[in-house]
Amino acid sequence: MSDDPSPWAIEAAGLGKKYRRGWALRDCSFRLPAGRICALVGPNGAGKSTFLGTATRLVTPTTGTLRLFGVPVTDPAVMARTAFLAQDKPLYTRFTVAEMLRLGRELNPRWDQALAERVVRSGNVPLTARIGTLSGGQRTRVAFALAFGKRPDLLLLDEPMADLDPLARHELSGLLMAEAAEHGTTVLMSSHLVSEMEEMCDYLLLLADGRLRMAGPTDALVPAHMLVTGVASGDDGVPEELRQQHTVVESRVTGRQFSALVRPGGPLSDSWEALVPNMEEVLLAYLRSPGAPDLIAGEARLDASGEVAA
Repeated sequence: MSDDPSPWAIEAAGLGKKYRRGWALRDCSFRLPAGRICALVGPNGAGKSTFLGTATRLVTPTTGTLRLFGVPVTDPAVMARTAFLAQDKPLYTRFTVAEMLRLGRELNPRWDQALAERVVRSGNVPLTARIGTLSGGQRTRVAFALAFGKRPDLLLLDEPMADLDPLARHELSGLLMAEAAEHGTTVLMSSHLVSEMEEMCDYLLLLADGRLRMAGPTDALVPAHMLVTGVASGDDGVPEELRQQHTVVESRVTGRQFSALVRPGGPLSDSWEALVPNMEEVLLAYLRSPGAPDLIAGEARLDASGEVAA
């Protein structure tokens, strides 16, 4: 990977995109350190594809700025350092697999032919087969080969493994992590497969309704929460002490017992049972509670002016 003056692969400041129907992405501000594998998660229509579109210059933002490795995304030099695997994985259906790889080689000066062929052959995809005759999973594998073969510094993936069987997903996930570790590649991957993201990713971006709800390293975000249960009390069943001293993200009351996902503001009462949640429990709680305060962890945070916060 090239030496960079900026340690940040992505820096977004006040980024937004408005269509006639409304805002698809609004006031998105965060930074992603280089070398991370980042999960971009959220429900359909949350703004994930819109953000990826701005990072690949397929979408022009309405507001804000976006920098990749310290350079504005509009700089032509950025294109050589990024690879994008779109959800529909566009390929030339009349080309053979070998011809698709040759196209990648002709267009990309940092092309790694051996790696691209290894990705294809590991799935038993014939190099002589035409793209139009391949199954959905085989086409996905060819698209992955093109993305990996480019040897990008930043790899952007939009629902890349949705049409793969579990074995192929496991294999390509392992390849993705190995390549990222060996070459220091930064990966930003949109996906609904939260359980797999928890195993693969060390950074997290959560979007909902076009807003960034959570951003930062997973080892800081997830342990910042606790699942608390106890005897219900107060007007709505959630003890007033819990609301006053801790940030309640989501709460439920069943019979005489309450349960809540909280960000502790200090020691929790001994009268409550507290457990550490997993990533999926944290994400679902934020998605079900749009009024809960956002959580942007220290190194992911920018101040209001768009400058990196101290």
